[in-house]
Amino acid sequence: MTDNSPTRRYVALLPAAGVGARMAAACPKQYLTVAGQPMLRHAVAAFCASPLISHTYVVVSADDGYIDEVLPAGMAGVTVLRCGGATRMDSVLNGLRALQGQIADGDMVLVHDAARPGLTPALIARLIEGVGDDPAGGLLALPVVDTVKRSAPSAQGVCAAATISREGMWLAQTPQMFGFHLLLRALGRATDPNAITDDASAVELLGLTPRLIEGHPRNLKVTLPADIRIAEMYLAAGE
Repeated sequence: MTDNSPTRRYVALLPAAGVGARMAAACPKQYLTVAGQPMLRHAVAAFCASPLISHTYVVVSADDGYIDEVLPAGMAGVTVLRCGGATRMDSVLNGLRALQGQIADGDMVLVHDAARPGLTPALIARLIEGVGDDPAGGLLALPVVDTVKRSAPSAQGVCAAATISREGMWLAQTPQMFGFHLLLRALGRATDPNAITDDASAVELLGLTPRLIEGHPRNLKVTLPADIRIAEMYLAAGE
């Protein structure tokens, strides 16, 4: 069950300091237009529309020249933190450290990729309700339904070397939700930022097992140019 304690708050933290090299675009991918708006704006709007979220924090690089237009100063319920780092983990950790003293240890932080514009208030509520009081936190994810292959190089290129069982396999999404103190401790102890591809992986290194809450395909991460059209299809459907 969800903790309804009046002292527990839920806040969102969006690391948005990346450059999106695989998109080969003229600006960082979080600022590319999807269905008429920068995709970062879509992600922030989902949290602002959720009655469960107390505040939303967006972490950008110190020299970000786009954020003031996308999220104007004084936007209700949103604060921009100019402390982004070289990696996603660095940006999240810098953001958490900047918020020490403003967020209680027991408050829950929902970390969300800025390049996932398909998030909805309903998915946010599903995550919060599904994780409930689990001290290990949890994340949205999708069970793997396709056959999984392990590749190997060959003279002909990349070939299928083995079929891997998809039993128990999930594809991680965001938001990923953890207690403020737990997430700060997990990321602070991680020694290789490049090995921490999501926040749950840092928490797992502490020996904890975050809960998996089934998400939705519309919450895809825009990584390649073709993903923009897929995201727009979901946004147009309004599911």
